[in-house]
Amino acid sequence: MTAFRIKLDENLGQSPAALLRDAGYEVDRVTDEGLSGTADAELWPVVCREGRFFITLDLDFSDVRHFVPGSHPGILLLRPTSQSRDAALAVLTRVLSEVPLPTLAGCLAIADERRTRIRRPSA
Repeated sequence: MTAFRIKLDENLGQSPAALLRDAGYEVDRVTDEGLSGTADAELWPVVCREGRFFITLDLDFSDVRHFVPGSHPGILLLRPTSQSRDAALAVLTRVLSEVPLPTLAGCLAIADERRTRIRRPSA
């Protein structure tokens, strides 16, 4: 069985990557690939070409009209009330405890400290 493949945006550090790897996911980081500072319009095709589920703090990826569910590998937008690394890690930890990430493939999911809203592909 192939591991679920994830790409972490540059706004997420080593701790989320380690958490995801410990959970059995295959993780690439934008930062490790020399893509830091790359415009979203250039980064997004790379994410899609690699077929990687994308995890970010960047609100630009929340536009369901541009990132239509079912047209991409999936997006998890973390929205902690504080923009600290610990707060983002806490939200990701909560999501992992409640939702197997492969079930979010093709979806746009937005998570905060209390809940995860999921926009699934249309039937």
